[in-house]
Amino acid sequence: SLIPFLSLASSLYGALLYIRQSLYRSGFFSKNRLPVPVISVGNLTWGGNGKTPMAEFIAKRLADYGISPLILTRGYAGGDEAKMLKRHLLGGPVKVGVGANRVATANLFFEKYGYVDYRGSKFCERTYLDPKMGSHVGSQKIGAAVLDDGMQHWSLCRDLEIVMINGLMPWGNCKLLPLGPLREPLIAIKRANIAVVHHADLVLEQKLKDIKLVVQEIKESLPIFYTRMTPSYFFELRNISTKMHLGAVLDAVVLCVSAIGSPYAFVRAMEKIGPLFVDRFDFSDHYSFQLKDYDRDPEILKHLHPFKVLVLCSEMQIIPCNGCNEDSFKSLLKELLEV
Repeated sequence: SLIPFLSLASSLYGALLYIRQSLYRSGFFSKNRLPVPVISVGNLTWGGNGKTPMAEFIAKRLADYGISPLILTRGYAGGDEAKMLKRHLLGGPVKVGVGANRVATANLFFEKYGYVDYRGSKFCERTYLDPKMGSHVGSQKIGAAVLDDGMQHWSLCRDLEIVMINGLMPWGNCKLLPLGPLREPLIAIKRANIAVVHHADLVLEQKLKDIKLVVQEIKESLPIFYTRMTPSYFFELRNISTKMHLGAVLDAVVLCVSAIGSPYAFVRAMEKIGPLFVDRFDFSDHYSFQLKDYDRDPEILKHLHPFKVLVLCSEMQIIPCNGCNEDSFKSLLKELLEV
């Protein structure tokens, strides 16, 4: 009985989306450009696409080149993803800016740290230094910005567009919100410079071929990479500074509690580690519930005695496939950004 209402809402959403895009294309709405290269990591469907892990992955690779990157994130639903990024990147050259106005947030960081544009003949440098902060800030000038969940953030120009695709549920029913999961029509893939199929290790080979076929029908020359989330270690809430080996849950009974876009992938990762039994308690993505996850409310989890509460930390990895691997991904980043 809700289908007619959802269909109408989906049509209205599509019309508003078209009008908004047209206003940006015509110049009625202006676009802002940052003084450093901008890499946008986004998606076409709602949740579970690996945008934030990819933003972290790219930021770390840029740091390997000696470039200090700034991740710009909206801070949705209490900013749990931003807190996770800060925890993972603590002590390194990567900075995390949180705010709905990405340009204003970036400018605050430029004023604090300065910036450097490394791109060939476009090289320029500007530094804003507060004498009270010390000279170490000068070595942290921002050299690139990574826009987390940026594909629909049209007010900011970008040098590289990466579209993330959830391999477990790539397009849903191919309908726009709220009738389906699409935030934009599939034709938006044409704007991308790179496509990444996430959770590819949990998908049958034929399904991966079908996804590739759809992508190449829209943009034949688009490079396609495949990624997975690989568990690295646990830490316990009572001692968060100590890393625990994944073998800590061998032959244990585990309850997976999550409020993420793709809980199936999380549960499958836990099952592969080797517990005796795995049960699950899934909530919707970013759901605000009393038993919160570590990055939303670490304090409340400390009251679950006598049960041991572990936080699983995972890293994104590129799965080598048809010549597309981490080295070729990094080479493509360097080529497209003229680093």
